[in-house]
Amino acid sequence: MKTSFAFLLLLVGKYYLLYPYGEAVGDQKNPKDDDGTSPEIHISQPYSFYGKKYNSLFVNNNGVVSFGKQVSQFTPDPFPLGDNQAFVAPYWGDVNNVLGGEIYYRETQDPDVLRRATKDVNAYYPDAPFTATWTFIATWDKVAYFGSASRKRNTFQAVLITDGSKSIIILNYANIEWTTGLASGGNARTGLGGFPAQAGFNSGDDKNYYNIPNSRTDEILHIGDTSNVEVPGRWVFEVDDVQIESCLNDKTTHFLSLQFLSACD
Repeated sequence: MKTSFAFLLLLVGKYYLLYPYGEAVGDQKNPKDDDGTSPEIHISQPYSFYGKKYNSLFVNNNGVVSFGKQVSQFTPDPFPLGDNQAFVAPYWGDVNNVLGGEIYYRETQDPDVLRRATKDVNAYYPDAPFTATWTFIATWDKVAYFGSASRKRNTFQAVLITDGSKSIIILNYANIEWTTGLASGGNARTGLGGFPAQAGFNSGDDKNYYNIPNSRTDEILHIGDTSNVEVPGRWVFEVDDVQIESCLNDKTTHFLSLQFLSACD
């Protein structure tokens, strides 16, 4: 019996959104460690995140790229968070890569990657010419959840990009099958329920943050169908010193456009 093209797409997910990753392109891997993290990663070009320049970061197993300190917390809190907790959360939940999956990362100035990043940013911000000079790519590939009694896996990615002045984050969602680990109240067989994953970013100053709509609800399972740039499975933000408007944090929608972001008041 022939497999339909639509079914194949469902199986494959949105992997075409992902920037290249894995050992074949020079990625490092996080250790197999529940609630683990990378060592402190010193980066060759400072990354500006809401008025602060960072020269290092951490890739945390539980779906977070953080600045200044590691994040081992497995049950997510809603943003904003103070105490200088600065981090990007493509999918903050209780990952356990001991049970399945890999967490990859690399800093790169590969010309092909920079060209792709430049093209992407200019597509979403056409009024502000941008040439990428540096990228950092963190990918959670087919990762399991804590206490998993299933084969459900999530694949998602955070791409940090800068031209030396502006800072951009691209969050990509290829395949999302679970929302919650067992220790966060989730069901071991379904990976659902309890306190689901949080997505967005937090500057640590109590003012600049963004909760992607449906964070910490059951609907975050469908984050791959949402976007703020009309590309399902992709969210894009400028995070150097642009103010996120308060009304944005209460807006729940699919395909929230950049035009709305700039016009929101």
